[in-house]
Amino acid sequence: MHSRRNLLKTVSAGFGYLAFAGLANRANAEGESDLNLLSPKSPHFAPRAKRVIFLCMQGGPSHVDTFDYKPQLAKDHGKRGKYGGSLLKSPWQFRQRGGSGLWISDVFPEVAKQADDLCLIRSMQCDQPVHPGAMTQMHTGTAQFIRPSLGAWTLYGLGTENDSLPGFVSLSPPSGTSRNYGSSFLPAIYGGTKVGRSGRSLPRFSREGGGESIPDIKNPKLSDSQQRRQLDYIQSLNRGKLQREQYHPGVEGVIESYELAFRMQDAMPQLMDTSGESEKTLDMYGVNQTATSNFGKQCLLARRFVEAGVRFVEITHGNWDQHVNLTTDHKARAEACDLPIAGLLRDLKQRGLLKDTLVIWGGEFGRTPAAQGGDGRNHNNKGYTTWMAGGGVKGGYSYGSTDEHGYEAVENKCHIHDWHATILHLMGLDHEQLTYRYAGRDFRLTDVHGSIATDILA
Repeated sequence: MHSRRNLLKTVSAGFGYLAFAGLANRANAEGESDLNLLSPKSPHFAPRAKRVIFLCMQGGPSHVDTFDYKPQLAKDHGKRGKYGGSLLKSPWQFRQRGGSGLWISDVFPEVAKQADDLCLIRSMQCDQPVHPGAMTQMHTGTAQFIRPSLGAWTLYGLGTENDSLPGFVSLSPPSGTSRNYGSSFLPAIYGGTKVGRSGRSLPRFSREGGGESIPDIKNPKLSDSQQRRQLDYIQSLNRGKLQREQYHPGVEGVIESYELAFRMQDAMPQLMDTSGESEKTLDMYGVNQTATSNFGKQCLLARRFVEAGVRFVEITHGNWDQHVNLTTDHKARAEACDLPIAGLLRDLKQRGLLKDTLVIWGGEFGRTPAAQGGDGRNHNNKGYTTWMAGGGVKGGYSYGSTDEHGYEAVENKCHIHDWHATILHLMGLDHEQLTYRYAGRDFRLTDVHGSIATDILA
């Protein structure tokens, strides 16, 4: 009983409060909804991608040290920068990679081997030069208010393909970042479900005794049929309350999330059991290497989730905020995720999934060309790089550019609103039509902004 309550609490907390009127009126006598809010929905037009894996690099990786080649920065090393300080050349050499010849730094040697699948967006901009605001804007489109996340909007627009799993999963998100995967005023069933904790290594789960996939998902005291009878009774009380009050967002959220939690008991442990993966696959993700093990497991799980029908998966990799010790720490951050990311791209491609899975990589902003503290860089929200792969984007392609030193975007500027509009477009969603009425007005992810970067479309 205790375990069952905790599972329901875990899932309900992940969804927050449901704000969707009339759900109770659609419940049938068997206690199930006639309308499953997570059922697949028709997109606005033919999609190029069916699912998203977002590799979020928290802290702001340096574009001029990774994917934005600046030979002039190397030539002007030590000279006074545009806004003061001394210009700092990259400690890593850039080389042209693959048949496409994309310039990529030696700090990402394995990802560089996948250059012909990458679409680099080298002209990103956002409004916030500080981490909390920039991270919030990257995920929700705004830094001023709590709004639905990109994943929640995607799930709201398209539903999911597996009604026994959450449609949106956030793997090991940092503490205090629930708004990054939250649903805000959207129906709470569209919010992300947190799996794992930041800073803690994910074990390799096995149904034969390798641990629980999420806390309290097993109930050792009640059988499935007993739990079903118990849940039916609880749901009858919930529906009775709704019939009396007609509208109660909190209770409506509990009804929907309890049903999903019940179904997850069988599906989630099976999905997170990686014991059947071959050693070749584990090696490809770096699961058996100390430096890459944790992020490798998360990338492997991301592939398993999207393969099973989860619509949106986010993985966060932190500590990219190198104001000092750039040479040592940026290298360490890259080493921890380079092989797993390359393995994910290769695995998706060999399984035929990359063509309709959109993989996104990026942080909340980039870093300055000028040095900070001799071997560090400050925040830079005026020009930085993200990339996409698969899902209908051009491979081996570079879009936009920053100035000769990398201070700010100067060609084909891609604001975060444009980035969001493009992602939704690739998923078959018109960002101007994907709206939700709340507090007397229609809201959307891009507010009143956003232009699609059509040049990157394959």
